[in-house]
Amino acid sequence: MLNIDQLEIAGPGTSAHAGDGRSSFRRILVPVRWPGESGPALAVAARVCGMTGGALRLVHVRTCDPPLPIAGRFYLETPGEAAAALEEALLMAWACGGPRATTVVVDARHGDVAVAIARQAAAWPADLIVLARLPRPAITRLVLGSVPDQVMRKASCPVLAIPATHHDGELSAQSRNVVGGHNRGST
Repeated sequence: MLNIDQLEIAGPGTSAHAGDGRSSFRRILVPVRWPGESGPALAVAARVCGMTGGALRLVHVRTCDPPLPIAGRFYLETPGEAAAALEEALLMAWACGGPRATTVVVDARHGDVAVAIARQAAAWPADLIVLARLPRPAITRLVLGSVPDQVMRKASCPVLAIPATHHDGELSAQSRNVVGGHNRGST
């Protein structure tokens, strides 16, 4: 297994290393909403890329309301604001280890963010998706769902969800049990 401090990463039904001893996680996609909340995911993804010689793809999904018959689509941010968020995230990723990286802005309806992320991961093709999980009450996640949960269900590659409270190498007990986007639980 590929170890990052106390965190073990492996895809479901696969090993973390290819037959030649190198990690299979060489193409890592990181969804970026706002760089500040994506910082923990960027740090982990940059460290994995640094260990494997891999590349990052930073994806920002610009959301819009469904089109109205007369008015058209209304985006919550301009293309310039989306590009600025990706530029700041790219600088954060480089500060964490300087991996090769590309960026892309994707437009999607408000409810289709997870689908847009999963499609980008499949089209690139990503070996791993690393995303930040914001703290939310369990009842809210149960009723409304969350983008990380939806990405885990829709993605064709392993997903690693990093708690947004992750700072300076400290990992919560919850994140230590994450394996390929699935919580192993405690025994």
